[in-house]
Amino acid sequence: MPPPELRIDLPPEPGEFRSMSVRTSYVSFPTAATPSLVVAGRLNTITTEDAAPTPGVVICHGSDGVDGRGQFHAEALNAAGIATLEIDMWAARGALRGAAARPRSPVETLPDAFAARAFLAAQPEVDPSRIGVMGFSWGGVVTLLAATAEAQPASGAEPGFAAHVALYPVCWAYEVAPGLSLANLTGAPVLIQTGDADAYDDPDGLDQLLSRLPPTSRSLIRGITHAGAGHGFDRDLPEQTINDPFAHKGKGGPVRMAFHPQAAKAAREAAVGFFSETLGA
Repeated sequence: MPPPELRIDLPPEPGEFRSMSVRTSYVSFPTAATPSLVVAGRLNTITTEDAAPTPGVVICHGSDGVDGRGQFHAEALNAAGIATLEIDMWAARGALRGAAARPRSPVETLPDAFAARAFLAAQPEVDPSRIGVMGFSWGGVVTLLAATAEAQPASGAEPGFAAHVALYPVCWAYEVAPGLSLANLTGAPVLIQTGDADAYDDPDGLDQLLSRLPPTSRSLIRGITHAGAGHGFDRDLPEQTINDPFAHKGKGGPVRMAFHPQAAKAAREAAVGFFSETLGA
């Protein structure tokens, strides 16, 4: 049997506005993965002056694990009055970080995202009908797959996510690689953000993806391509080069990851604006 849900709270921190404060909790919860897992995460809830429930967003990391990108976006979302839950999909699996150690497919980590949604929905500070999801690279793939009808939990007991923001989610693979299709979406709005210097895709990889989709899917997706930005452009860490079999449109090879301050700022603002609009922050 998985252990019960765990929540460890830290005292509230002063918010950016007089009517709001942010409470950080370190939590864990079981998922429906096979075998069953217990996933940990960092939960930031918002306490408002009128105690009204706020929207929430689940944040899914990339292949390098929890590395600061989630916190970069969480801080801005929290300041906009949106709770966040950044999960650690690797620690539960005993996985090392990086492309060589991750699971075989993002599909294997979809239960983590849906379990995180259920945990976030159970928090009294959060409105369960206004929960979105965002992710980077691997987490971006999870974010997009969570928008498909096929990925919804079989029980049907839990609603799906209300909005999705995917950053550089390897655009070439959809409608090409087996099991990766966006042809049948749930109807929730989607924002995809990419860079035109990303070694996983062509410079116009996002446009190519949208052109492969049926009109019903295209109507739900907004796209932004940031000029000069490569993979992991919002990762404020020293530049590094990785090797990934999905890079260069599936041919594999090196990928340069370098922080792009202008693209990072623009992407964060776009994500906050999108979630504020679609979740009613």
